[in-house]
Amino acid sequence: QLQLVESGGGLVQPGGSLRLSCVASGFTGDSYLIGWFRQAPGLGREGVACISSTGRNTNYAGSVKGRFTISGDSDKATFYLQMNSLKPEDTAVYYCAAVETIIFDLCLVRSRYNSWGQGTQVTVSS
Repeated sequence: QLQLVESGGGLVQPGGSLRLSCVASGFTGDSYLIGWFRQAPGLGREGVACISSTGRNTNYAGSVKGRFTISGDSDKATFYLQMNSLKPEDTAVYYCAAVETIIFDLCLVRSRYNSWGQGTQVTVSS
């Protein structure tokens, strides 16, 4: 069973940056998807960014494109979400998700994933 542990959340001012990390364990193969999701109070969990195990394929939600960057170090099984130019509307609990698959399609869809981290809070406020 996959296990995921996020870190790196915190309080940041608008326009600031944060880098979230997700350490994964339990992969049985080399092919998987990693996604970052977020959930603001009273709202559903939305896909923010995703990456294939090779790193060659990435996708972003329109609301973060150009500001957030997903990356990964497969040797360390550690994945990152670099968040720049943060806005108050980025405030949410951020979750790392994973699934072992070769299919990249619909990687921002929550139901694609079967393993989730515990989440890390990101608050953007002055």
